[in-house]
Amino acid sequence: MTIEVRVPQLPESVADATLVAWHKKPGDAVNRDENLVDLETDKVVLEVPAPAAGVIKELKVQNGATVTSGQLLALLEEGAVAAAPATAVAAKADVAAKPAAKEEPRPRARPATSSRRRCAAWWRSTSSMRARSRAAAGTAASPRATCWRTWHRRLVPMQQHP
Repeated sequence: MTIEVRVPQLPESVADATLVAWHKKPGDAVNRDENLVDLETDKVVLEVPAPAAGVIKELKVQNGATVTSGQLLALLEEGAVAAAPATAVAAKADVAAKPAAKEEPRPRARPATSSRRRCAAWWRSTSSMRARSRAAAGTAASPRATCWRTWHRRLVPMQQHP
């Protein structure tokens, strides 16, 4: 049975819409409520769903055309099944005929270092930079006060740390 796909009722202040893009071509199988086409008005973009499962038989309006409420967009053959292309069937047969390839083991992730080690490594790597900035500022900052872990412990009460 052939079903007509029509433009839905447009908002009351909008007279027409522009067909932006078809998501399906003639001969494509569609499921019920699958998006077929996008319509754009001055205020909103509407999606027109398939009213039933079937196959797109014919497109009546092309991309970029202006449509009005209730206008016929496409014809849908309800319950029909799309013919599978021969290349897709042949590709599935080739995949089934090949033996499954053995997967190579993935490299193990580097173990996470403790925050104390990261803090110490950062402290060692930035020592010359800190010395230059202290000399420029004329201050001697405490090394423990610049460590993130120490700073964090000062902010968060000790009861919250395990």
